[in-house]
Amino acid sequence: MSSSVPAAAHPDGVPVGWRPQLIALDIDGTLLRWVEGAGSSEPEMTAPVREAIRRARAAGAHIVLASGRSPHGMTPIADALDLVGDGDEPLWIVASNGAVVFRYPPMDIVVEETFDASDAVRAVLAERPTARVAIEERGVGYRVSAPFPEGELWGDEIITDLDELVGEPVSRVIIRDPDASAEEFVELARRIGLHGTEYVVGWTAWLDLAPVGVSKASGLQYVADALGVDPADALAIGDGRNDLEMLAWAGRGVAMGQAVQVVLDAADDVTASVTDDGAAREIDRWFGEHA
Repeated sequence: MSSSVPAAAHPDGVPVGWRPQLIALDIDGTLLRWVEGAGSSEPEMTAPVREAIRRARAAGAHIVLASGRSPHGMTPIADALDLVGDGDEPLWIVASNGAVVFRYPPMDIVVEETFDASDAVRAVLAERPTARVAIEERGVGYRVSAPFPEGELWGDEIITDLDELVGEPVSRVIIRDPDASAEEFVELARRIGLHGTEYVVGWTAWLDLAPVGVSKASGLQYVADALGVDPADALAIGDGRNDLEMLAWAGRGVAMGQAVQVVLDAADDVTASVTDDGAAREIDRWFGEHA
């Protein structure tokens, strides 16, 4: 955990009387269930998840969506939660694994970190020449070197020459190889080093590249500073390798039940799986009727 804990504490380590002031929520595999056999998630949250989040917001907790998705892939989730009414402050949202921080609605980009991804992309393609590359085209979709598997990207896919894709600084790069496994991509990334970038491998052979020092945790720290919230007073819930820094950053980091083992091992606690509304169960522990 990110802070010392008083002697009087619950068995799981949080101080007696602790209640999160900020709740950082991954989306795919946490709020949205994965589509079996596909690299995409279902389009809608279940009612228990939506209602638990709304109860927490009504009780005064700051809700912060934190995802590897691009900004335009996150706004529909914010819309579905319907947390912002007349007179309410816009939500803080951490997108692109921390490279973009924005307020919504309306969309107002507050932070965007960029980097030169060309060397890292070419190093991966030298090993996996059939892999596809994608760069966000904000408000439209993605510029891609070749089409991605159906349902894996949000918005339009604009076929673009590789030299043009990596010819200028970007906030995030996706490299996807449908012919490889996640384990092969983990080994590949370790072996070639990917110097000058941060990287994270998803559930499939999906590699996210980001600027050095950028993660969901760095984006959340910016939000917490703006809100005047200590990370020790934050709850974070996620299921993927790109959630590791976020779970370590928060005072209480909780893994979804179906998370990969490295995430389960790193978390302060484990809730039920996404198919059993694990995020709602964790949130209701602090904001439910019997909390």
